[in-house]
Amino acid sequence: MVVETELSDDETDRLFHALAAATRRDILRRTVAREQSVSALAAEYDMSFAAVQKHVSVLEQAGLIVKRAEGRERLVRADPVMIARARALLGRYEDLWRARVDRLDALLAEPGN
Repeated sequence: MVVETELSDDETDRLFHALAAATRRDILRRTVAREQSVSALAAEYDMSFAAVQKHVSVLEQAGLIVKRAEGRERLVRADPVMIARARALLGRYEDLWRARVDRLDALLAEPGN
């Protein structure tokens, strides 16, 4: 299986927006561990069911979770493909900063500095 790693600007914006809220990060963490119903997720937070649904919707729009119907329930699970794409994006940022630090170290190591 080949995973497309490059994210568009819109996908990147949705990703960072989705991860900007602690509740959404917690929902993502919980759905990585196991698939859960939106009702079960909502029971864990001191907010309305509708508010949790909105958080789930933001995560879904970012592609971080997948929602499916099973009877009357809506089940939510993390999407490992999008998580891998997000990790690749963050890895590229890390590589960029490590290269900059390496260049700075080299510059400071030059004689006369």
